[in-house]
Amino acid sequence: MSRIPAGRSPVTPLFGSGALSRRTMLRGSALGVSAAAVSSYLAACGNDNTPSSTSSGDTGAKEISFGSNYSDAVPKAALDSVLKAYESKSSKTVKVNTVDHNSFQENITRYLQGNPEDVFTWFAGYRMQYFAAQGFATDISDLWKEIGGNYSDAFKKASTGADGKQYFVPFYNYPWAVFYRKSVFQEKGYTIPKTFDEFKALATKMKKDGITPISFADKDGWPAMGTFDYINMRTNGYDFHLSLMAGKESWTDPKVKAVFDNWRSLLPFYQEGALGRTWQEGAQQLQQKKCGMYLLGMFVGQQFTGDDAKDLDFFAFPEIDSKYGQDSVEAPIDGFMISKKAKNAAGAKDLLKYLASTDAQLAYLKSDPNNVAANKGADTSGYTALQKKAVELIGNAKSISQFLDRDTRPDFASTVMIQALQQFLNKPDDVDGLLKNIESQKKTIFAS
Repeated sequence: MSRIPAGRSPVTPLFGSGALSRRTMLRGSALGVSAAAVSSYLAACGNDNTPSSTSSGDTGAKEISFGSNYSDAVPKAALDSVLKAYESKSSKTVKVNTVDHNSFQENITRYLQGNPEDVFTWFAGYRMQYFAAQGFATDISDLWKEIGGNYSDAFKKASTGADGKQYFVPFYNYPWAVFYRKSVFQEKGYTIPKTFDEFKALATKMKKDGITPISFADKDGWPAMGTFDYINMRTNGYDFHLSLMAGKESWTDPKVKAVFDNWRSLLPFYQEGALGRTWQEGAQQLQQKKCGMYLLGMFVGQQFTGDDAKDLDFFAFPEIDSKYGQDSVEAPIDGFMISKKAKNAAGAKDLLKYLASTDAQLAYLKSDPNNVAANKGADTSGYTALQKKAVELIGNAKSISQFLDRDTRPDFASTVMIQALQQFLNKPDDVDGLLKNIESQKKTIFAS
């Protein structure tokens, strides 16, 4: 962890004990983002509003409290540098309460119902919409009148609640893809697979070469969701993904069974012991060249430094059905919201105005170059080769998903899908029973 600067709190308990409560959830379909709209931000230069005041001219009290899930060393240090820059610029103090990433997500409802900080880290799309609909977030539509020029229509849509108001400020996003070491592929003469059959053929060759083909880690429950999303979108298409996540499709549909059948064909190539391994440990296996490939978000690069970082590359998850090709990309958007109970709402808006600027986003990426800026005016000339490739991947996609636990109801993701996917990985031959159980729980949850 980075050194904790003066005026900021160390990692301390943010939540009370107890599991995420099941509450009445936001109805409606999951939010999808059009890649055509996203592509407009790739090279365009937009307005860059650096904060001096909120729209009302009131920048609030001198101290702003900040609840953060940036608990891993690299993002924590990167965010720290951004907030220190804001403190110098604004003469305000940001009091940060950093909490383990998974604990933050699992207990977010209790947190927002209790005594939350003014600003908190969160995610765009459906998960943002849910908390806005529950009355846990502050409407920041007035702020968006100032910062709107910084973002494409796609990012604004991803920041908008079901009531048409804005509640979220995007900071960065990052694609999920299949990562690999260029030197390993060059040494072994491996070629980038375009189709699922080619992917499995490559995995077979790696196995013969004494390399574990696919690194896999799911101790925390969420990494497997990315694999499910990609296989589902490649098997059944992006629209089916959204409909399934919205509770509009049956989990016993043969289309869903086909997803698990396709996934099961990859299991012989996986590293053993996935449920006892964190994503960081999985990344280290790729870094050490013990595994050949790893499907994860671009944050995998946090485990690579120096020449190893330059050796890291990725390719899009392969095509399964030519009808859908590789036209969809998983590229979640991270950012910030203001709690409804904020004690310093004006100060919180002033901070968010800064976080929407290119200065803030590029400062963050300087320390954590494993994402791409959300601000469409960000200068990409200083991006690494991997970042530039990520921008291209996102820009060329027809559709962009926000990740399973962001494209569906929070209770369904946390109380059903984490356990279900881990059960599949443990016992992959009982897909029919698994899907019946998911469908039964889905009906109960989505009927509430």
